[in-house]
Amino acid sequence: MNQEILLKKRPTGKPSLKDFEFADIEKPKPKDGEILLRTKFVSVDPYLRGRMRDEESYIPPFKVGEPIESGIIAEVVESNNKNFKKGEFVNGMLQWKKFQTSNGNGLNKVDNEKAPLKAYLGVLGLTGMTAYLGLKKIGKIQKGETLLVSGAAGAVGSIVGQIGKIKGCKVVGVAGTDEKIERITEKFGFDEGINYKTTKDMKKAIEKACPDGVDVYFDNVGGEMLDAALPNMNRYGRIINCGAISLYNETETQTGPRVEQYLIKNSLTMQGFIVRDYVKDFGPAQKRLAQWMEEDKLNYLETTVEGFENIPKAFLDLFEGKNKGKMIVVV
Repeated sequence: MNQEILLKKRPTGKPSLKDFEFADIEKPKPKDGEILLRTKFVSVDPYLRGRMRDEESYIPPFKVGEPIESGIIAEVVESNNKNFKKGEFVNGMLQWKKFQTSNGNGLNKVDNEKAPLKAYLGVLGLTGMTAYLGLKKIGKIQKGETLLVSGAAGAVGSIVGQIGKIKGCKVVGVAGTDEKIERITEKFGFDEGINYKTTKDMKKAIEKACPDGVDVYFDNVGGEMLDAALPNMNRYGRIINCGAISLYNETETQTGPRVEQYLIKNSLTMQGFIVRDYVKDFGPAQKRLAQWMEEDKLNYLETTVEGFENIPKAFLDLFEGKNKGKMIVVV
C-alpha cells in the first residue's frame, strides 16, 4: 500500500489540517537507472509555510493538488541504478509519499553506523549547516563577542548557541517558556535566557542581558524581536536573517520601526540567509559538526512523532512551539 500527502488548498493565515489531503496511490516500480525508496524519517520545518503561498521565492511554491516535499531519510528497497544498493539509506528533498522512485539526482548516502539516521535531518543535516554556515559566513563570529539568538530552543537556534560557546562567546537566547529557558541554559550552555512571553520590554531585557551590547544577532523570528534587537547592536554588528516565523501566518504586510537609523549609525550588516547558497561548503561543515559531536561539545534534541498520517499535524505543531529541538516524523 502506498500513500501521498497533497496540498489541498493554499492556507489563509495559520494552516490547518483541512489544507492537506491524503491519497492512496500505487506502489511504483523502478525503471532502468532508478531506485525505489521507502520513507523512514520526515523533516517538517517552518519554511514550508512559505512554499504554500503562490508567490516567487528562493524555492518554487508547492502546487495545489500535488505532493508536498521536504527533507527525508529513505531506504533503498530496490535498485536499478549502479550507484545505489538495496539496504542503503539516502537523504534528500523528497515527496511526502510512503514509497517513491528516484534517479538518484540530489540524493546523498548517509551512514547509520557513524550517526543515528535522524541526525542527518538535524544536527548533521540542513539544520546544523544553517547554524554553522550562518555564523561563519555572515556572523563571522569571534571569540569574546556577544551572540544573541532568537528561537533559541528550536532546532537551529539551539545549535547556534552551542557553536557560539564553542567559539568563546557570551551567548544569550530568547525563547517562549520558562522550561525552554532552563533547557537552553542547562542543556545547551547558554549564558542567559529571556522569556519573551513574560517580558514586557524586550529592548530593555536584551540591554540588561547584554550589557556590552550585541555583536551578532542570529534571527529566527523577525518582527518585534528584530525591532528590539536592533537598538542593542554594537558598531559593526552583524544580523543574520535566517527565519521570520512570527510573520509566516500573517495575512497582511506588517510594519514596524525603521531600520535605517540603526544600520547607518552603527555600520551594521544585515543579510538574509539561505543555507543552500553555500552548498559547496556542506562537506567541511558536516565534518566539523560531527567532530564536535564526537567530542561531546554539541548536544541536540529531537521531537519525534510516529506515523505517516501525522506528518501534517507535526508541521502545524511547530507554530504552537510544541517541538523540543528538531521535529521529525518517524514513518
